Amino acid sequence: MAAAPAADRPVTLAVVTGAHGVTGEVRLKLFGEGVAALQRYRAFNDSQLTPKKIRDDNKGGAIARFAEVTDRNAAEALRGTELTVPRSAMPALEEGEYYHADLIGLPCVDEDGTALGTVVAVENFGAGDVLEIECAEPDGKGRRKRFMVPMIPVAVPEWDATRLVVHSAFAE
Repeated sequence: MAAAPAADRPVTLAVVTGAHGVTGEVRLKLFGEGVAALQRYRAFNDSQLTPKKIRDDNKGGAIARFAEVTDRNAAEALRGTELTVPRSAMPALEEGEYYHADLIGLPCVDEDGTALGTVVAVENFGAGDVLEIECAEPDGKGRRKRFMVPMIPVAVPEWDATRLVVHSAFAE
């Protein structure tokens, strides 16, 4: 079951890693599906950055030129800036698809409804997405343990905008 957006919070699609050349272009580290995913947007960061051109850097990232950035100094000043769009601006999902941003923050329960914790991260080490879940209850030292669950139907049989169900065999 697909997760619906809980709120129209900003979703980070890339981050500026530095200047590229002397004319104001920037290098981007991508967090989405590549350059084509970025090119569909007309503005980032609440219309503060307007892309004029975004191209592949052939190294897994991208090179971008923004209308508001005209020289290397201005480009270098953007280092570390995240490029965000509102969740509502992102394409609709098919059944069974999800955006990482929709899963982060979801409470997790087992099949009986017992609270397990909260999704704090979604990682992908090459074989598929893995959820990092912070336990609901702290350990004896006041720390909250974390555990990881593969985002596959046998481990996560269902999820929606309000919760994520983890099969008890995968919990902790």
